[in-house]
Amino acid sequence: MDAHQMRLFEFKLEEIYNRTEWLQYELPLQDFISRFVIEYKDDIPQRPEMPEDPDLDRDTKLAVLVAFREAFS
Repeated sequence: MDAHQMRLFEFKLEEIYNRTEWLQYELPLQDFISRFVIEYKDDIPQRPEMPEDPDLDRDTKLAVLVAFREAFS
């Protein structure tokens, strides 16, 4: 696991959190970040599963996937 890539992903999640006002009312920042667990398969990071709670809107889900791609590619 590359700590730099993980930190970059967390930073991008923080940016998403800060610009999505309704998320700030739903849960704290660290809870939001902890919902996106990165698992590795054959030393390759796998896309995180989207959490069931809170139910993220389409734009937020896409932003998380873009953040993952930018951090781990």
